[in-house]
Amino acid sequence: MLQYAVFVVLAIHVRFGASIRCYDCNSANNSMCLDPTIYDTESVQKYLRLADCEKNLVAAPRAGQNMFCRKIIQTILRKGHEPEVRVTRGCGWVKHHRACYKADNEDHLETVCQCFTDHCNAAPRHVAAVATTAALMISLMCY
Repeated sequence: MLQYAVFVVLAIHVRFGASIRCYDCNSANNSMCLDPTIYDTESVQKYLRLADCEKNLVAAPRAGQNMFCRKIIQTILRKGHEPEVRVTRGCGWVKHHRACYKADNEDHLETVCQCFTDHCNAAPRHVAAVATTAALMISLMCY
């Protein structure tokens, strides 16, 4: 029974060659995009769009590049105005060597995070990592 549970947990976190599905939204036109984790599942399913990344490509990735989910948090700075925080979630295909990185520009600050499992760009980054680590620990304890 325990082996079955380990398989189910790992299957949730590992893709078997299928297209990755990511939340695709911008908080500029959907405030739920700021933090989907504070809403109930039914509302998220109803009001946040999921993109099937390989099927919804605008620009095709080069051979060997796999799609992934990305979350960008921008703090937009405008003279004479309060800073505005905007969150964009979607698909990506050019991977950065770090899971999250920061960029400072003249008019905005941004944090970009990438993740590699379905719907992972909704949750804080450490949630998926903790679940995957727990599944691996359980499987090692079984053998």
